[in-house]
Amino acid sequence: MRTLVVISSAIVGVSLLSLPALAQQKTVRACQAEWRANKDANQARGITEKAYVAQCRAGATTTTAAPTTTTAAPAPAGGQKTVRACQAEWRANKDANQARGITEKAYVAQCRAGATTTTAAPTTTTAPPPAAGGQKTVRACQAEWRANKADNQARGITEKAYVAQCRTGGTVAAPAPAPAPPPVQTTAPAPAPSAPPPTANARPASTTPTGANQYTTEGQARMRCLTGTVVWANTNSKIYHFSGYKDYGNTKTGAYMCETDAASQGMRASKNEKHP
Repeated sequence: MRTLVVISSAIVGVSLLSLPALAQQKTVRACQAEWRANKDANQARGITEKAYVAQCRAGATTTTAAPTTTTAAPAPAGGQKTVRACQAEWRANKDANQARGITEKAYVAQCRAGATTTTAAPTTTTAPPPAAGGQKTVRACQAEWRANKADNQARGITEKAYVAQCRTGGTVAAPAPAPAPPPVQTTAPAPAPSAPPPTANARPASTTPTGANQYTTEGQARMRCLTGTVVWANTNSKIYHFSGYKDYGNTKTGAYMCETDAASQGMRASKNEKHP
């Protein structure tokens, strides 16, 4: 009877000692939820879900990396990380590293050497801040131009011209449109009026006519004669000449007259000339 009491007491004691351990052990589902909450970081560190759950349930401390950091799995003996661990870190933040121009090869080299390699925050649409002194970098200006590439090309603004003005802080404006070419003239310009060719009868009389119906120009006489014949009357010889002959408008004295007016004033036609 005493033996049974001792055995029962021992069993109860052992059960009481194991209750805290049982109370502290997490469920498989709780451990899986923890791993999945930091899935990317755990994968980057090479911690599988199965291994995490096993350590979690055993009560071991399982540290996971914060999201989007560059901390890797514990380095091997000697303090140097493996190539695979460094590659996993770079690929966990691939987009951010590419946006900052950090290649996988360069990252792995620095990571293995123990240098601190920081990854960038997610790419934003804001341009990088200007360099010291307020001047923007070439890369920042190129990024601005390329962000509106189609519009800049439509306005005739080249990347080279944009970067040059952007770096000096000037306002980048579209070039002024080229002046339109003058319209093509399809008709020949009107010729300049030319002076009428001189004629034998164009010379005015050397003296101003004083007689009745005597004129200094042939046109004045024709206005009076209408359809009648205009003649050149030599007021000295009292002989009149017809158009087309050498003395018509060429004697020292004389005037243009209607033939009928010249005849009425006692003048006669030249005998050597034929009536028109």
